[in-house]
Amino acid sequence: MSRAAFCCSMRVYWEDTDAGGVVYYANYLRFLERARTEWLRSLGIEQGRLREEARLQFAIVDLTVHYRRPARYDDLLFVSVTPREAGRATVSFDQEIRRSSADGQLLVEAQVRAACLDAQTLKPRPMPRMLIEEIAK
Repeated sequence: MSRAAFCCSMRVYWEDTDAGGVVYYANYLRFLERARTEWLRSLGIEQGRLREEARLQFAIVDLTVHYRRPARYDDLLFVSVTPREAGRATVSFDQEIRRSSADGQLLVEAQVRAACLDAQTLKPRPMPRMLIEEIAK
């Protein structure tokens, strides 16, 4: 896919950390999810509207995460989303979380695959063509 990476910033709050002020490993998944949601918004796609009007929603079906370095309380993070492949009913992404310091230190790398589901039956269904085209730009 040719689309450039989308990037958004997020601050680490106390609620994101363990007792030592280090981000709890599962909370990185929240940062990744938020970035994918903001990426869709940047394309003019609201997930609530998709669910209500098109009876469509996404579910993560495959996720690989490589934790490189820890993020800590009050760090400013940059979370990127790069669409890799869009199929009939799935879309794959590469994502990174970097510290906003001058060196942009890589903290987390992830490969994510989401499936398009019917919002009522939760069974796979093809993505609308306009969505595949928008993702593939």
